Amino acid sequence: MPTGNRLLDALPPDTSARLAPEFRLEKLRRGKILHKPGETIRHLYFPINCLVSITVTMEEGRTAEVGVVGNREVAGINAFMGGSETTQTEYVVQIAGDVLKIRAKPLLDEFDENKDVRDVLLKYTQAMLAQVSQNAACNRLHHLEQRYARWLLEARERIQSDDVRLTQQFAGQMLGVRRATVSETAAEFEQRGLISCRRGVTRIIDGPALEKTSCECYRVICDEYDRLLSHSRTKKGLSGSR
Repeated sequence: MPTGNRLLDALPPDTSARLAPEFRLEKLRRGKILHKPGETIRHLYFPINCLVSITVTMEEGRTAEVGVVGNREVAGINAFMGGSETTQTEYVVQIAGDVLKIRAKPLLDEFDENKDVRDVLLKYTQAMLAQVSQNAACNRLHHLEQRYARWLLEARERIQSDDVRLTQQFAGQMLGVRRATVSETAAEFEQRGLISCRRGVTRIIDGPALEKTSCECYRVICDEYDRLLSHSRTKKGLSGSR
């Protein structure tokens, strides 16, 4: 039976059956920190309908997003590397929702002993590296309008909803710009009929037009995930579904 997380559903059925008793369904609030820099990763989180930001904070206090984790990913990838692994990044819940939580050791045991599981998780690692690399290039080379459109599309892809629940202040923090700058871009998108913004919720109205506004990074990342993990870009119920 599908779990709602596409990476977890890509694991071999016998592995899923063995691990099923280890999982716990949890509801995560926005702002909850799952992993802090330097802490040992003891649990992994497979999002179902929430979104987690992978962030890096500089010495002067500024924070930037380097990747996102949603229903095609897992938070705590470093645990696959063996031992008492840590991370230099912070994982913070950006959009509240449900996750399947599991202790790191049972999954690590499967990774060590089962080639099919190892193949899936290593391909996922490659896909995540592709996402982080593409984000780095995008943040350096593309305009805010393109990056904001891409970010909204990636969030929608991972929570499977046209309603993206986050403040423009938080969006600005993740995109590395002032809140006022995001507000101006959002207002322009509203005027063009791409989105609507109400009380901390950004609703995507015209998905295809938003894709045209985005840079190529959104499609590149989606295609790489599909190539490596055979994920179908199903958009049932989303605006502009094809």
